[in-house]
Amino acid sequence: MKEINDLNLPEDLKYTKDHEWAKLSDGVITIGINDYAQDQLGEIVFVELPETGDTFEKDDEFGSVESVKAVSEIYMPVAGEITEINEGLEDAPELVNESCYDDGWIIKVKPDDMSQFEALLDKGAYIDMLKG
Repeated sequence: MKEINDLNLPEDLKYTKDHEWAKLSDGVITIGINDYAQDQLGEIVFVELPETGDTFEKDDEFGSVESVKAVSEIYMPVAGEITEINEGLEDAPELVNESCYDDGWIIKVKPDDMSQFEALLDKGAYIDMLKG
């Protein structure tokens, strides 16, 4: 497992206490699990995805990631409607391990309340939380 200083945590993303990441682009938020989460889980073998058009409240469980070690729920960092799912994960869940911020993204969401995105942790606050 990686040390905190070795984690890939891009500055331009927001983070949650549950180890999801979120990136805003053109009014849509892309969401996945971050480098810490994929590192802790180990080899990911299955990703349970919601349906496009599903709506969730902030902190609702919207899917799960199954690894050889455990199954971990994934939670919504913001309330909103699923506009796209990463269908590539159905055949290649290992993309979450290989490229969690690029090819391994999980969903895209049209947010209900942009202030929820703004309230997420920046990189520094997330690292402080990990150090506990």
